[in-house]
Amino acid sequence: MSKRHVRAAVMTALAATTAAAVLVAPATAQAQPLPKSVSVTEHGTSDGTAVVSGHNEPGTRFHVDGVSTRAAKTLEIDYQVQETGYWCGPAATRIALSARMGAPSQADLAAQLGTHEGGTDHISQVTNVLNANLGTGWYETKEMPNDPPTQEQKDLLWRDIVLDIDNNYPLVTNIVAPPGNQPPGYPSDQTIYHYFTVIGYDDANRTVLIADPASFGGNQIYWLSFDQLASLIPPKGYAA
Repeated sequence: MSKRHVRAAVMTALAATTAAAVLVAPATAQAQPLPKSVSVTEHGTSDGTAVVSGHNEPGTRFHVDGVSTRAAKTLEIDYQVQETGYWCGPAATRIALSARMGAPSQADLAAQLGTHEGGTDHISQVTNVLNANLGTGWYETKEMPNDPPTQEQKDLLWRDIVLDIDNNYPLVTNIVAPPGNQPPGYPSDQTIYHYFTVIGYDDANRTVLIADPASFGGNQIYWLSFDQLASLIPPKGYAA
């Protein structure tokens, strides 16, 4: 079945279904040596909840288990902190690929993406590399030029998140995070141009699970409100 047909079927089902769930109570992550495997079921899904925080040495690596409830779904991935200050694109791409395959190294992906010391130039490069490694045409480049985004753009982003996560495809997003509108731990006096990976969603809380290769302030896996995610992407885009 093509992505177009999958999208149509999923959207029909979503329109006919009201999601509900019993959520696990939030917990505060402890700064301690990272476990080999992390379960998001041990944490809440509200905005700002840290699933993993702490160690952030370049290349820090661990496994994140997937979970599915009536309202929330998160994907099983292999997380790594980006190995250089400008490899967020390769690291975010690697996280996305790890949901479906043994992912190449960040160095290999940096070469495929054409990443340089200024970073990865455009989200379309990520889209092409994701499809090339997976041997599929699933991923598409979605532009969000309006800041703030239009309601139509926000609706499309949410539909893409649900469709892709439900089909085991993480999203890679290119964001611009200025002072006053930043995910947890970001340098508050700088505008950060960055790539990170969306690996889950919670429909009841309207939140998304982020795997952030920068690990700013030690924040690696955390929940972010969907509205904030939508506000961070313009004028860039995402691969979904």
